[in-house]
Amino acid sequence: MSEYQTHWSQLAAAEPDEHRRAAWNLADELRRIIELLTLVDAPTEELANAAEAAHTFVDRLDDLLPKRTWSYEGFSETAVAGSPVAFFDRSPLIGRANPLAPPIDLEVVGDHVEGRARFSAAYEGPPGSVHGGFVAAAFDEVLGMAQTMSGNPGMTGTLKIVYRSPTPLYEELRFRAHVDRVEGRKIFVSGTCHAGERLTAEAEGIFISVDLEKFAQMMREREARRDSPS
Repeated sequence: MSEYQTHWSQLAAAEPDEHRRAAWNLADELRRIIELLTLVDAPTEELANAAEAAHTFVDRLDDLLPKRTWSYEGFSETAVAGSPVAFFDRSPLIGRANPLAPPIDLEVVGDHVEGRARFSAAYEGPPGSVHGGFVAAAFDEVLGMAQTMSGNPGMTGTLKIVYRSPTPLYEELRFRAHVDRVEGRKIFVSGTCHAGERLTAEAEGIFISVDLEKFAQMMREREARRDSPS
C-alpha cells in the first residue's frame, strides 16, 4: 500500500469527534432545506416567514465567523487538501459539512478509487436525471482523487465526459477511476459512472503536476484576498 493510500485509510477510519458530527448534522439539515426549496410551492406568507428565520440564523453564524481569516487549512479538493477537516468536510462534492455536496463517498480500493453518491432534486437537469454539469463535477473530484495515487498530484488540465445514458436522481451511483499512465507532468486518468448495471457516463482527464510551492502561493493569495477590505 502506498503512502497516500495508507494516509487516506487512516483518515477514513478516524472516528469523528463531537464537533465534526455536529457540523455534519447541520449540513444534513441544510441539504434538506436546499432540496425542499426546489420542490415546495408554499404560500407567500410561509416563504416570507422562512426567509426571516433564515436571516436570523445566518446572522448568528456570521457572528461566529473569524473576520478576514479562513476557517480551515489547506484546500477543499481531495487532490491537494492540507488537513483532514479540509480533506473531508469542506469539499463542495465530498464534504460532509458542506451542504452543497451530495456528498460523494470515496474509497481507495487497490489501484483505483471507488465513489458512491445519491443526487437529490436540487441537482436535476433533464427530468428525473442529474444535471450533466454535476456529473462532470463529480468526475473531476473522483478522477482528482485517483490521480493523487501517482505520487505527484496536480490540478485538472482537461476533462472529457461522454454521457452514455441519463444519470438518475435518488439512485446510488457508483464511480470508479484509475490512473492510466504518467507522461512527465501529465497524469492520464479515466473513470466510469454506473447506476446499477447501467453505464451512465465515462470520463477521461489529464492532470498537470504542480510544485507544492505553487499550492503554497495560492494559499497566500487566498489569504490576501480575504484580508483585503471589501
